[in-house]
Amino acid sequence: MMQDLSQQLEPSFPNGWTTQKYVKRDYSLCRYISHLTQLIKYLFLYAHIPDYFKLNKAIMFSTSAQAKSWMFKSSSELNKKREAANLKFIKERSKGMNEDSVKKFFLTVQEEKVLYKHYESILHKFCLKFQPPMPKNVVGCSFQYFKRFYLNNSVMDYHPKDIVVTCVYLASKVEEFNVSISQFVANVKGDRDKATEIILNHELLLMQQLNFDLSVYNPYRPVEGFLIDIKTRYTELFDPEHLRPAIEEFLDKIQFTDACFLYSPSQIALAAIAYGTAKFKESIDGYLSDILFDTMFISKKRTFKLLIPWGRYKRKLEEQDEDEDLEPAQKYSKLLENEESQMMEDERNLGVQFLNHK
Repeated sequence: MMQDLSQQLEPSFPNGWTTQKYVKRDYSLCRYISHLTQLIKYLFLYAHIPDYFKLNKAIMFSTSAQAKSWMFKSSSELNKKREAANLKFIKERSKGMNEDSVKKFFLTVQEEKVLYKHYESILHKFCLKFQPPMPKNVVGCSFQYFKRFYLNNSVMDYHPKDIVVTCVYLASKVEEFNVSISQFVANVKGDRDKATEIILNHELLLMQQLNFDLSVYNPYRPVEGFLIDIKTRYTELFDPEHLRPAIEEFLDKIQFTDACFLYSPSQIALAAIAYGTAKFKESIDGYLSDILFDTMFISKKRTFKLLIPWGRYKRKLEEQDEDEDLEPAQKYSKLLENEESQMMEDERNLGVQFLNHK
């Protein structure tokens, strides 16, 4: 039955595809991003969106610690890490206990998740009520710190109420939201001296558990890049600014999912814009197919020579050295021609249909 369900959820790409077909179906936000991401991969010949939208830090995402250490292939991989953290805590503290006692005394993975999600909502409310008003990038950074921390730790070991405020405080510093510790704890209910002590005592622990990977890439900046590009090159969508409420709604809701571990900020940003256009019964299908695809196709063709791995060059040059009659320039020209033919063949095998360019 599970196999049948997974087959139903696999995206397909009919000849007359539109993003509307995916938006109208009642998927969760993560599943919606998954389908849109598959569509993007189909359009871009499996190229990375950040390579095109080189807006400030966005170009560096693919080589960042976040991309290398905090991105995962599937939700099941994330679940395994959380299960491992739960089992590790129980194993260290259940010596001499029988199985029934372990079940009664310790939280299950699912129970941990319920508690963890409750404190995510507390984190969100705290950020919304914070004075002075907190920028969106600080909120996004706080969420990612909190998620990363409990990916490898149990809520039974570190109480989420302590980690929440520490995450927000550290995110404020990293994202240069200039508030002092006294200003910060003024937003905390209860004993503010104790809150200060908790934050300062947990700050180094948090950084250690994050492997000191403190720079976080959020989808807010790529959203601005997409909107600028749409305003400039896709005039069919009148006044993209009216999409902002829906885009922000999407980005707020996506904070409560594992999307940040599974999709790049640019993919989430594009999904947010597609969600916004669908909510207003508009479409960016033409932008995806006629502008982004064309740009990526031309870009790939121009940079193709630079992307061929040296190992493949070396092997083919060694093969061609056997032909003494070929001049070096002819060898190089023939090599590039063979490489391009191979690329075309690979893409045909992937089922990619090339658009005819005038």
